[in-house]
Amino acid sequence: MRIVKFNPRIFFVLLALTAALMVPTLAQQQQRPKEPLSDEEKGNNAMKKGLLDDSTKMVYGPRTSLYYYENFIRNNRFKKLELDTSLTGFHNYEAVADTWYKYQDLGNLGTAARPVFYDVPAQVGRTSGFHSYDIYHNTPDSIRYYNTKSPYTKIEAFFGGGNRNKLDIGFARNITPNWNIGIGYHTIRATKTLNPTTRDDHNVVNDSYEIHSNYKSDNGKYFLLGTITRMKHNVNEQGGIIPPGVDTTSLYFTYEDAKVWLSNSKAVDLRQNYHLYQEYEILKGWQAYHVFDKKKQAVTFFSDLGTSDSTFFNSNRFNSQNEDNLFSKEDTTNNHNHFSEWKNEIGFKGDFGPVYYNAFIKLRTGRMASRFFTSNNSFTELSLGGALRGEINENWVFEAEGEYLIPDGYRIKGLFISPFLDVSYTKALYKPNMMQQQYNGNHYKWSNDFSSTGVDQIKGTIKGDFKNYKIRPNLTINRINNYIYYNEEMVPEQISSEAFMVIPGLESHLVFGGKFHWQSEAYYTLITGGAADKFRIPELFVNTRFFFDGPLFDDHVYVQLGIEGRYRSDNYAPAYMPATQQFYLQDNFNVYAYPVADAFLNFRINRTRVLFRYNHLNAGQMANDGYFITPDYTGLKGMLDVGISWYFFD
Repeated sequence: MRIVKFNPRIFFVLLALTAALMVPTLAQQQQRPKEPLSDEEKGNNAMKKGLLDDSTKMVYGPRTSLYYYENFIRNNRFKKLELDTSLTGFHNYEAVADTWYKYQDLGNLGTAARPVFYDVPAQVGRTSGFHSYDIYHNTPDSIRYYNTKSPYTKIEAFFGGGNRNKLDIGFARNITPNWNIGIGYHTIRATKTLNPTTRDDHNVVNDSYEIHSNYKSDNGKYFLLGTITRMKHNVNEQGGIIPPGVDTTSLYFTYEDAKVWLSNSKAVDLRQNYHLYQEYEILKGWQAYHVFDKKKQAVTFFSDLGTSDSTFFNSNRFNSQNEDNLFSKEDTTNNHNHFSEWKNEIGFKGDFGPVYYNAFIKLRTGRMASRFFTSNNSFTELSLGGALRGEINENWVFEAEGEYLIPDGYRIKGLFISPFLDVSYTKALYKPNMMQQQYNGNHYKWSNDFSSTGVDQIKGTIKGDFKNYKIRPNLTINRINNYIYYNEEMVPEQISSEAFMVIPGLESHLVFGGKFHWQSEAYYTLITGGAADKFRIPELFVNTRFFFDGPLFDDHVYVQLGIEGRYRSDNYAPAYMPATQQFYLQDNFNVYAYPVADAFLNFRINRTRVLFRYNHLNAGQMANDGYFITPDYTGLKGMLDVGISWYFFD
C-alpha cells in the first residue's frame, strides 16, 4: 500500500484556493435577502435569544481587564489599554519575528541576536556590554500593570516545527479596587536545528518570570508600582556549521546532519531586576516621584576543551600561564562575569495647562566582577535631566527631553508630531560599556581606555492617510564618531573617523475590497565616511505581507490567510563568538541575498486565537539550497508552526 506523505506547502495552497472560492460565496450569502419570518418563528427566535442572554452573557472580558505601562504615569499621559485580540502579526510569535526581522540571530528561537540597524542607545552611562540576549528579557519598562474587574489569565502556547516551543502564562487580579497584583511565566524549549542528537537535545532553554503590583490611594494622590523580574537563559552553543573549506565532508544545508564546531559548550545569561516607582501629588499639577532599581546580570561560558570543541578556539589565547588562577586551564574554559547596578532617581513633574514638565537627579553605582579580575571594575555616575512637552491637541505635540551625565555624557532629544509630519532629533555622547573597557577570560584579555561615542540622529516621517491606503515615506540620518566595535580579531576597537548614514524608507498599507490587505516596508541604507566599513547593514531591507482579513461563517470566525516575504541584500554580516557572547566583523563570508516566503493562517473564535505558519515556503525552489542569517548559521528549512492563545476572565 502506498503511503502519502503530508506536504504542508500543498496544504496551504489548497487552503488558500478554498478560501478564495468561499469568500465570494459567503459574501453573496450574507447579502442575499432573507425570507420574512412567520409570527411563530419570530416568537421562537425571541425565546432562544432570551435564553442565550440569560445563561451565556459574559460580564467580564478584554474591556474589563485593562492595563498600562509605567511611562504612562511618569509622563502624565495616563490611559488604560484593552487586551490585544487582533490577528495581524500574530503568526510572528518569536521575539525576532515580532520585530519583523529587524534583528539578526543564529537561526533558531532564543539564540543570540543583534539589531540590524543602528540606533542611539537609551542608556548614556555604563552597561554590562552583554546584550546578545536582551531581546528575550522583560525589562521593568515593558511590564504591564493591570486594572482588572475579575481575575484574568492568559495562556499562549506555540509549537514550532523541529520542536521549537514557547509558552507564556500571565495572571492578574484586583485585591481591592485600587490594588492589583500579577505574575507572568515564560519558557523557551528550542531543540537544535543543526545536528540534534535526540528530540530533546536543546539549543536554548529559557525560564523567565515577573511578579508585579500596582496601588493607588483612595484620594488618587499616591501611586506605587513594583516589579521583580528574573530570566535564566541557557544556550548550548554550536559555533556554526564547519565550513566545507575546512572539512570537505561538511555541507551547509543538511540541517539535522550538519557538522558543527561545538557540542560541549554552554552559555548562561542570568538576570534579575528589582524595580520600584512611586509618586505623590503635593499640589494639584505638581508631583514628586522616586525610582529605585537593583539589577544583576551573571554571564557564564563553559567549554570542555578536552573534546573536539577545542578546535574552534584560537589556542594561543589561553591564559593558562597564570597558574595562580584556579580558572586558567588548558582543558576547560569556565568564564564568569557578574554585573550589578544600584540606581536611585528623584524628581518632580507636573502639568501647567497644556505643558508637561519634569526634572530629576539620578545616581547609579555598579561594578563588573570576574574570576579573572584582580579587582572589580566599578563605577559611580551622577546625572541631571528633565523633559518638557506641549500639546495643542492630541494631533499637535512637541516634546524635549535631556540628561546630562556629569561630567562628560549627555543625551538630548526633540520631537515634533503633527497630522502630516513627525520629526525627531537626537544628540548623544554615551560611554563605552564595561565589556569593551575591560575583559579577562580563558581565551581573550584586554584593558582599554576608550572615549565616549558621539551621535547625531534625525528622523522624519511624512504621513499620508487616505480611505483605503496609508503611506509613510521616512528618512533617517545618522552621524557617528568614535564608534566602538569588535574587529576581525574578535576584540574591541575604536575608530576615530566618522560614519554618515542616510536611510530612506517607505511603509505602506493598501486595502482592496475591504478585506484584502497589502502591508510593506522597505529601507535603503547608504553609509559613507572613514568608519563606514564598521557598520554591516544590508543595503536593501524589505518586508511585505498580503492577506485576506475578515469574518467568515456568519461572523463566528475571524480569519487572516496570507503570505509574508522578506529580503535582505548581500552583506558581510557580523559573525558570532560564543566565548565572549559578542558579534564581530568579518570579511570572508557573504550572507547572500535570498527572498524568504512564509504562509500563514490566523483565526479567532470568540477570544481564542490560533495560528498556523509554514516557514520557508519557497525552500527547494531557488537557485540556492537555503539561506544564511549569520555566517555559518543557516535559516530555517521548510517546517510548520502552530500556536494558540486563550484569555480567561473568571
